[in-house]
Amino acid sequence: MRDLFRPGRSTLLAPNAAIATSHPLSTAAGLAVLREGGNAVDAALAAVSVQCVVEPHMTGIAGDCFVLYAPAGGEVIALNGSGRAPAAATVEALKALGLSEIPPTSAHAVTVPGAISAWMKLHGDHGSLPLERLFRDAIAYAENGYPVTQRVAFDWARAVPLLALDEGAAEVMLVDGGRAPRAGERHAQPKIGARLREIAKDGAAAFYAGAVAESLVKRLNALGGLHTMDDFAAGLDGADYVTPIHSNYRGYDVYECPPNGQGVAALMILNVLGGFDLGPDVQMAERIHLHAEATKLAYHHRDHLIADHDHLPHPTETLLSAETTAALRQRVSRETARPATLWTEPEHKDTVYLSVVDRDGNAISFINSIFNSFGSTRLDPETGILLHNRGASFRLIEGHPNAIGPRKRPMHTIIPGMLRKDGQTVAPFGVMGGHYQAAGHAAFLSGVLDRGLGIQEAIDAPRSFAFDGVLEVEPTIDPLVLERLGALGHRIKVADSPIGGAQAIWIDRANGLLLAGSDPRKDGCALGF
Repeated sequence: MRDLFRPGRSTLLAPNAAIATSHPLSTAAGLAVLREGGNAVDAALAAVSVQCVVEPHMTGIAGDCFVLYAPAGGEVIALNGSGRAPAAATVEALKALGLSEIPPTSAHAVTVPGAISAWMKLHGDHGSLPLERLFRDAIAYAENGYPVTQRVAFDWARAVPLLALDEGAAEVMLVDGGRAPRAGERHAQPKIGARLREIAKDGAAAFYAGAVAESLVKRLNALGGLHTMDDFAAGLDGADYVTPIHSNYRGYDVYECPPNGQGVAALMILNVLGGFDLGPDVQMAERIHLHAEATKLAYHHRDHLIADHDHLPHPTETLLSAETTAALRQRVSRETARPATLWTEPEHKDTVYLSVVDRDGNAISFINSIFNSFGSTRLDPETGILLHNRGASFRLIEGHPNAIGPRKRPMHTIIPGMLRKDGQTVAPFGVMGGHYQAAGHAAFLSGVLDRGLGIQEAIDAPRSFAFDGVLEVEPTIDPLVLERLGALGHRIKVADSPIGGAQAIWIDRANGLLLAGSDPRKDGCALGF
């Protein structure tokens, strides 16, 4: 139980259905659908469509999407809703333009968005209520305005310099001659409301064909992009059902989407940590150190080996094998921080996540993203659509698994998670925060399964992230712990903004309850009935 003398929130307890998102209006929209008899998929689509309006820096209809769906009594289903590069996009073509990497505001960072294709496939196969109902709240907020919440305002203000560089983005996303909306002020995106009405009526074709696609292609071409109407047409049915990957941690099966997502990195971290005692009595400095060392190893492999599934140099089974895990685990020292290496020794950010469990026990883990804050910051004035920049993850290195190529998917950071035990779903869970997400999955699960923390406690726990040669830590970590980590050789950096955000719902069958949590680092909440 949490300390009631300290600020915080309790884990939500609900007997029938629950939803947890990073925005209160999104949670409320999904809860209303659940109360009306909608299922988990319906609630997720209602919630994410609201988030595409009220958290415009985090997600949008021109983003990408990954889903893990566990129907009651069934197996976990994975849906890859990430978009592909234009057919003309090659390393050679982009190098000929003088590029050595893909700038995040470049048209070349914009792959054909995959979210709407995924939404429509998911709704067609598993939804129950009409899209007109599911998008109702999102359309109302887009057309009539919504109040900007505190965390959204904080993030929005930091993005002003980039938004100001694009005329379309500045017109829609900035107010009073160039500032971000403040907390409590209202903001509207009526053109997004119109787009959602069209999608509700005509499905994915309203986005990938006709006037909307023509306008997006024209805008991208004006920015130097290689996109064509054929590229967008190929995205119409671009979302794919794929076989989820999984590994066992402390007796629980952890499910992730396969590459091109980084879910395999989360499983690799857990595999390495599985060989160490991380119980409640382990000192915090040692816990953070071991997590950091496992993270460095997993991310090193991610950056060298993870790409579009059709271009993987090694199958995920190899990366998750007992042999690979043992080799990596041997490289973790309790006494000192070490540089990461590949097990074979060769030579060489912004997102929304939501969890739903409905009254029938269907569970969904759903993540939707435009990558950097406000994506590419390129907004098409005609359609009102802000374009993502997931293609910035591509490499311009010939022969690299994640090198840009025709109709290729980039390595993705966004990953939904699903926990199961003895063939039954235990918890949809996820962690937002760009590159942090794989490390965040491992830290959250270790908090619950190793430390015995409650769902909300595990979400609230102070975070650290070993990435790019630095161990970033939240300022809530005890200075004595940081001193010990420094003595182990870690280069410490105190985070200037919260690290990630999380949502999760635990299914307690013994007591007939759902236990849900939502991250206080965001504005959202968990609700149920």
